[in-house]
Amino acid sequence: MQPKKPRFNPLVIAIVLAAVLMVWSVLGGTGGNANGSSMAYSTVVHYFESNQVTKFSLDLNTGVITMTLKEGAQELPNAAEQTTTQSTGGLLSGLLSSSSSAPNGVKKNDDGTETVSYKLPYARMFVDHVSDYIAQYDAANPDAPMVYDYVPAKETIPWMEILFYLAMLGCTGFLLFSMMRGGAGGGGIMNVGKAKAQVFDKDNSKRVTFKDVAGLEEAKVEIMEIVDFLKKSDKYKELGAKIPKGALLVGPPGTGKTLLAKAVAGEANVPFLSISGSDFVEMFVGVGASRVRDLFEQAKQKAPCIVFIDEIDAIGRARGKNAGFSGNDERENTLNQLLTEMDGFQTNTGVIVLAATNRADILDKALMRAGRFDRQIEVGLPDVKEREEIFNVHLRPLKLDPQLDRSFLARQTPGFSGADIANVCNEAALIAARHNKKFISKEDFLAAIDRIVGGLERKNKIITDEEKRVIAYHEAGHATVSWILENASPLIKVTIIPRGKALGAAWYLPEERQITTREQMMDELAATLGGRVSEQLTFGEISTGALNDLERVTKQAYAMVAYYGMSENVGTLSYYDSTGQSDMAFTKPYSELTAQQIDAEAKLVIGKAYEMAQKVLREHADGLKELAELLLEREVVFTEDVERIFGRRKKDILREQKEAEAKAKADGAAVKGEPEAPAAPAAKPAPEEAAPAVAQTETPEAPADGNTAAAISKTE
Repeated sequence: MQPKKPRFNPLVIAIVLAAVLMVWSVLGGTGGNANGSSMAYSTVVHYFESNQVTKFSLDLNTGVITMTLKEGAQELPNAAEQTTTQSTGGLLSGLLSSSSSAPNGVKKNDDGTETVSYKLPYARMFVDHVSDYIAQYDAANPDAPMVYDYVPAKETIPWMEILFYLAMLGCTGFLLFSMMRGGAGGGGIMNVGKAKAQVFDKDNSKRVTFKDVAGLEEAKVEIMEIVDFLKKSDKYKELGAKIPKGALLVGPPGTGKTLLAKAVAGEANVPFLSISGSDFVEMFVGVGASRVRDLFEQAKQKAPCIVFIDEIDAIGRARGKNAGFSGNDERENTLNQLLTEMDGFQTNTGVIVLAATNRADILDKALMRAGRFDRQIEVGLPDVKEREEIFNVHLRPLKLDPQLDRSFLARQTPGFSGADIANVCNEAALIAARHNKKFISKEDFLAAIDRIVGGLERKNKIITDEEKRVIAYHEAGHATVSWILENASPLIKVTIIPRGKALGAAWYLPEERQITTREQMMDELAATLGGRVSEQLTFGEISTGALNDLERVTKQAYAMVAYYGMSENVGTLSYYDSTGQSDMAFTKPYSELTAQQIDAEAKLVIGKAYEMAQKVLREHADGLKELAELLLEREVVFTEDVERIFGRRKKDILREQKEAEAKAKADGAAVKGEPEAPAAPAAKPAPEEAAPAVAQTETPEAPADGNTAAAISKTE
C-alpha cells in the first residue's frame, strides 16, 4: 500500500509565505496615520523655499511634520481641503492614504498664520536638506529666526526584514535539499546521471516464464541456450565456453519481444534490469553516457543477471549519417559508451544484454557485430498454429460460448501479432457486454476483427442514392475480379456500409505464403483495380473513390520493377536497401535514364493489370450487375452469395481434385502396393487451362497483413 501524499506541498507553502513577507516588508511601513496624510514632497519644499515656514516640528518615527505658515508667495491650505477619512493603519490603508495630498489638521492662528500637519513620504531625505532652508530663512529674517524641533527615531529591531530574509533562506535550503535528495523516485538533480532501470528480482511477484509466452517456438529454442548457460554455467566453463555477451530480438511491433526477454529472466531465476532506449536521452550533455555506466555498474553488482534495453534503436542508430543536419552528438556519445561497456577493457562477467527493436536495419554496424550482440533472434508474426496458442492464453479469463472454435479464430486473423490478438479478445468482450450477452460468441469475435481492421461502422453517414450505387458497383468489381482470377486472395465478404474512413470494403483472407510469383502479383493488382474498372464500364466515368486502390497499386508496381527485378527492360536488378544505411532520400542509386525506365515499366505493369480487370468484368458483366444489385439490397454480401452467382472458384476445384487424387493414390498404394500411374497426368492439364496465376504481395517495408483489401476512400 502506497503512502498517502501530503495534502499540501511544503515547498509551495514556504514560497507563498516568503512572497507575503516580502510585500509586507516593502509596503507595510506605509501604513496610514491618523494625525496626518501623505502629500507631494514638493509642496513642503515650496513652503520652505518661499520662507513661509516660521516654525516646524518633525517626528522621525512617524514622518509627520507640523508647520506654522505665514502668508507669502505660496497659497496657504484651506481648512475645507482636509480629509475626513480616518485611516485604520495597516498595509491597505497605507496604500490608499498615499494617494492623498490634502493636509490634515489645518488650524488658523490669531496672528494670521496657520498650523498645518503633513505626513512626509521621505522624512529622512528631508532632514538632509532642511538645514539649507533654515539658513536661508534666518538670513532673510535675522530678528525672528526659524524655530524647529526634531523627535529622534527610536532604535528598533527590523523584525519584518529579519523574518523575510529568514523565510527566503529557509525556502532556498528546502529547495536545494529536495533537489539533492531527489524525492521518493530518485529523480533529483544530483541523480540525473543515474540509470532509471526497473529491477525484477527472482523474488518478484510479477515473475514471467515461458509458460506465459505462447507461440514463438523458434525464438524460444534459440534463446533457451542463454537460459541453460545461466542455470548450468559450470558445464560450459569446463569446456572453455564463454557466456554470450548479448542477443538482439528483432521483429515487428507487438510480437512479444519484451515479454520473451522477461521470460528469459524468469526462467533463469536471475535478476532482470529493464530500461528503455529513450531513458538514456536527456537534454543535459553527458547524461546518456553516465546512465549507461551506472546501468552496467548495477548489473555487475547483481551478476549473474540480464540487462534488457527496449527500443535500442533510440540510441543505436548508425553514426555519421546526415551529420550536417544534427548538431547534437549526445546520442552518439551514449552509443559509444554502450559499445565500450559491452566490449571494453573490463569484462562484465555474468551480465547478458538483451535488446529489442523493430528497426534492425538502422542500427550501427559496430553494435551488431559478434562480441556485443552475438546472435540476432528473429521474432516474427505468428503462424496459424501459434495464433491459436496465443488465443488460448488471452481467452482464459473470458466467458466464452462452449461451441466457439478457436482454430477458426486463428484462421481469420492472418498477419495479426500477439498484441493484435489480445486487442481482438478484449474488443470482443466489450461488444458482447454492450449487447447484454451472457457469453462471448463467434459473431462477437468477427465483429471485433472487422472493427479493429476497418474501423467503427458509420451507418448514419449521409450518402446519396447515386453515391451508394457507385460504391456498390465499385466493391462488386473488386469481388468479381478476385473471385474469377485464380490466384487472387479468397473473398470473405463485401460491404457498402461505411466503416472508418472507407465508404465500402471487400474483405479477403490471403494465403500465408513465403514467396509470391509475378503472375500472382499481377492477379492481385488486377483485383485491386477492379473497382475503378467497374466504375468506368458501368457509368462511363471515374470517381475519387479509388484513391486507396491506386496508392496500393502504384507502390506494388514500383516494388515489382525496382525491388524484385520483374521487368524485362529494367532487368534483374534490385535497388532495395535492406540495411537502411544508404542515403537514397538524397541520392538515387540509379541514373536519370534508369529512373525514366522504372516509371515507364511501372506504368506498363499497371496498364496490363487494368486490361486484365477489364477483360474479366466484360466477360462477367451480368454477374457484376447481379452482385451490385444484391449489395444495394442487403449492404453486406458473403462468400456463399458470390459463389451462387459466379460458381465455384477454379482454384478450389483444382485443390479438391489434387486432394482426391492424392487420397486415391494412397489408397491404391495400400491395396496394390504401388501407386496408380494415370492419376498424376490427369491433373496436369488443369493448371494450364486456368486463368493466369497471381496473388497478393507487399513491398518489403510492409509485410502482408491481408486483412482488409480494396477499401474505398472518398475525398471530401
